[in-house]
Amino acid sequence: MKKKITVNDKIQKRYIYYLTEPIGKNFDSDFKPELTPKEMLSLGVFGGVYMRDCKKEFPKSWFLHAKLAKGKRNAELNYFKVNASKPLKYWIDKGWINFSEDPRGWFQWYARYYYGRRIPEYDKIQIKRWKQMKRHIAQIKKNCKKGNLSCRPRQRQALLHWAYDSRKI
Repeated sequence: MKKKITVNDKIQKRYIYYLTEPIGKNFDSDFKPELTPKEMLSLGVFGGVYMRDCKKEFPKSWFLHAKLAKGKRNAELNYFKVNASKPLKYWIDKGWINFSEDPRGWFQWYARYYYGRRIPEYDKIQIKRWKQMKRHIAQIKKNCKKGNLSCRPRQRQALLHWAYDSRKI
């Protein structure tokens, strides 16, 4: 049976979606994220400002150890202590944000996908974007000694934002 989710946060009002898969299960075979949304939030991503007003939408456990900023974006909350984010306007101008579904971008899509929402054609687009981040893994492997976490910290932080565990590269 589908579970209905109604979203009312600062950006979306009366947005409804349905959970059609069990949480964290039945992913597309091309999509193998290394981190869960809960792990990402606890490691420190997006300067602690991402989805602070969305706690009612997702399981409470996702936010228990989340590194969330009290005010403005704070790079010190990121795992690698660097800012690796572009402003929301940048992503909108590039046409990479689907406002009707996920106005906050890829991570919001991923959180909802992980939670159990499926929109097949839209999911394919987001999974393709996720796969394109692998180029950053190749650059880190080419330019850094394995395990040297101080090498290319912005790229490593960006990979964390896309559910790749760059601590293992």
